[in-house]
Amino acid sequence: MLAFGSYPTPVACLEPLSTAKTTLWVKRDDLSDPVYGGSKPRKLARLLADATSRGFSRVVTVGAVGSHHVLATGVFGKRMGLSVAAVVLRQPQSRHVLETARASLGQGVELVPAASYGEAARYLAQSRANGLYAIPAGGSSPLGTLGVVAAVLELAEQVRAGLLPEPDLIVLPLGSGGTAAGLSLGLVRAGLRTRVLAIAIAEPVEVLTCKAQALVEELAEPAERAAARARFTVERRYLGQGYGFPTSASDHATSEAQRCGLSLDHTYTGKAFAAALDRVQLGSERHVLFWHTLSSADLAPLLLDAPREHELPSALRRLAYG
Repeated sequence: MLAFGSYPTPVACLEPLSTAKTTLWVKRDDLSDPVYGGSKPRKLARLLADATSRGFSRVVTVGAVGSHHVLATGVFGKRMGLSVAAVVLRQPQSRHVLETARASLGQGVELVPAASYGEAARYLAQSRANGLYAIPAGGSSPLGTLGVVAAVLELAEQVRAGLLPEPDLIVLPLGSGGTAAGLSLGLVRAGLRTRVLAIAIAEPVEVLTCKAQALVEELAEPAERAAARARFTVERRYLGQGYGFPTSASDHATSEAQRCGLSLDHTYTGKAFAAALDRVQLGSERHVLFWHTLSSADLAPLLLDAPREHELPSALRRLAYG
C-alpha cells in the first residue's frame, strides 16, 4: 500500500500551556506530509490505493466548499494519477476557506456545487452507479478509518519508547466521525487506558455521533465493541453558532496555540483546542493529548496554478457566504 507522508508524526509537550496538575501534549499529525498534512493522508493512503488497485481512474467525494478533505483528496489523487471530483456545500466565508477552495481547483479537482447534503449524497450515489470510486465525507469509511487505528498503534510505540506518558485523554474535533472511531478502537487494540473526547463542530451532532459509533461497530471484533464504544464521549458545548463560525473560546485557543507554534482553524481545531485547554485548567486528568488534525503545510505552492479569488465561479462564491 502506498503511504503518504512521514511517520511516526512527532509528539511534544506544550509546557507554556500546562499546569502543575495537568500536562498538555500534542500529536503533530499536522506535519504528516510536507505538501499537505493533517489527519487526511492516513485515511486516503488506503482509500486511493484501493481505488487504483481496482482499476479506477477517477474518484468522487464530498465536503464543504473549503474542505480540507477535498483538497487532500485532490493533492494525493493527483500524486497517484487519479482525477478527482467533489460535490461541495455551503460554508461561512473566510480567507482560509477561499484559499482552500482555490487550492483544490489548482490541483485539478472538479468542484460541483450542491444546495444541500441530500443533493450531495444523491450525486455521490449516482457517481458510484456510473462507475466512479466514491469516497465519503472526510474519508470516513471503514477502510479509511483503519488508517487511524494504525495511528494509535504508532502512538502506543511512542508511549513505550518514553516519548510521552500514556495520555489520560485525547481531545480532537468530531467531523465525519472516522478519526474519533479509529482512535477509540485503536486504543483498545493497543492496550492503552486513554479515553477520547470528541468536540462537535457541526450539526446534527447526534447523527455524526451515530456515524462514529457505527464505524466502531463495523470494524471492531465482538469482544472489542463495548470497550471501544465506551472509550469516546462527544461534547457539543464548543459548537457555538455552528459549522465554520468562530467563538470567543476558539479565538482564545487559536492565540494560545500560536504561542506554541501551532496553527489552528476556527472550523475544527480551534474549538477542539479550546476544549483541551479547559481540561488542563480543570485538572482532573494528569496528561491531556491534543490530536492535531489540520495540515500546517504552506498553501502557497498549491495555489500556483489556482484561479484568483475573483475568478472563482459564481456558484462556488455563493457557497462561501459571509
